[in-house]
Amino acid sequence: MTQGPLNALTVDVEDYFQVAAFDECISGEQWESMPQRAALNTRRLLDLFDAQGAKATFFVLGWIAERFPDLVREIDARGHEVASHGYSHAKATTQTAEEFYQDVLKARLLLESIVGKPVIGYRAPSFSIGKSNEWAFAKLKDAGYLYTSSTYPVVHDHYGTPDWPQQPYLRDEGILEIPMPVLNKWSMQLPIAGGGYFRLLPYFVSRFFIDKFLQTAAHPYMFYFHPWEIDPAQPRIEQAPAKSKFRHYVNLQRMEGKVGALLRDYRWQSVANVYGPYLPSATI
Repeated sequence: MTQGPLNALTVDVEDYFQVAAFDECISGEQWESMPQRAALNTRRLLDLFDAQGAKATFFVLGWIAERFPDLVREIDARGHEVASHGYSHAKATTQTAEEFYQDVLKARLLLESIVGKPVIGYRAPSFSIGKSNEWAFAKLKDAGYLYTSSTYPVVHDHYGTPDWPQQPYLRDEGILEIPMPVLNKWSMQLPIAGGGYFRLLPYFVSRFFIDKFLQTAAHPYMFYFHPWEIDPAQPRIEQAPAKSKFRHYVNLQRMEGKVGALLRDYRWQSVANVYGPYLPSATI
């Protein structure tokens, strides 16, 4: 049996056509007409997790939950945490405070109506909470969330809060923020939390970074990815810019095997279980 600390395994449940990289070439009005693959790929992940005894938090997009409520119930029934990815997958930086509040409230109430239990966690699309919209934390608290995992303390062309905390912290608004993990090495803050970087790098490099993090950090590790990342047969969005296509499609054919190795090499639980001690007392 794998030894070592518990780490948080997270899945952002959205479909291949809903990613921010394709925003300019696929509108929300087109989503309904696109081949739907999120439910199929998420169930593949559920089977993969079961085979390795791993539990996870699934940050489910409200748009997906509304169309596939049985999938959300299955995630819950198989022992995983259901959390919110908002309803429309709009970046928080593109919304007004009221639009954001209505979106995250709608998603939470929808998910709770499906699973019949509290939904306490949220992750912003594209880690889109930062200095320009810190009001989002108060809106999340008002909408009933207890924790958020919506910031990534790195430099990136689409997101990043490099000068914000790298460890979980209770904000003045009364909500816990759990930043994505980074490794401080070579005078840089290296993104080691998963996603495209995990697909791009050889597995042994990612494992080296994770091991270094676990040796030095005083808080748990968290990994994230998406169901579409294990789906090399997904339809191609040919009209997308070359940079977006590279980021989206690189090494899709290798991802499922790499995730399987990650599940075997480390111990995985939900965010609520791993970060429970960081939450305000008597909240879970």
